[in-house]
Amino acid sequence: MVVSLLLLGACGTASGDQPPPSGALSAPPPETSPLPEPSPLPRAVHEQDYTPFARVEGVTLYHPSRRIEHVGFHESNHDGARQMAAVRTTVVPLILESRERLTGSHTAADIVSDPAEEIRSPVTGTVIRGGSYILYCDTRDHYVVIEPDDRPGWEVKVLHMNNLNVRKGERVIAGRTVLSSAGAHQLPFESQVDEMKTAGPAWPHVHVEVVDPSIPDRPSPGGGC
Repeated sequence: MVVSLLLLGACGTASGDQPPPSGALSAPPPETSPLPEPSPLPRAVHEQDYTPFARVEGVTLYHPSRRIEHVGFHESNHDGARQMAAVRTTVVPLILESRERLTGSHTAADIVSDPAEEIRSPVTGTVIRGGSYILYCDTRDHYVVIEPDDRPGWEVKVLHMNNLNVRKGERVIAGRTVLSSAGAHQLPFESQVDEMKTAGPAWPHVHVEVVDPSIPDRPSPGGGC
């Protein structure tokens, strides 16, 4: 009996420690909690006090909003649009892909703005015209055209606003005069600059360009609405 107990102790196969018979199911692994969803990245927002974002042959253009995500330069569809030069205070200047418009890569700018912010004039001058129009044949939008003090005869065009608070003949001051108290217009389709967003959903943008109207536009091969 003593020998038998010693052998059992040496082998470690006492009745309470017997391995499961061949073919027996093993206990399922403990359940694990699903991995948490990754937190969305915060939007990159830059606050400034309506600082300049570009210069155009003597005309200084100011950010039209206090809170900007970035400025996307691209080709205008106006042949008279002048090339803009980004400056030191430009909020995250980006160059968008070519639109095959045969104009300079910096002849227009889409300035992505916090939708809760009002839009102020990007230039000092006099309102030539403005109001609502139909964008791409189906979307109502607001615009204003300003003659800049520094380049009489030229036109600074501002598009994509929810309303318009100025009228023809009114004087506007860069960074001070409110053009749209309702902010930038969130267009109902994806714009090229939306591809550069730092967080979703994309913020709206204000389109700004400086045009020399003495340069005629080439005829467009496309038709109307």
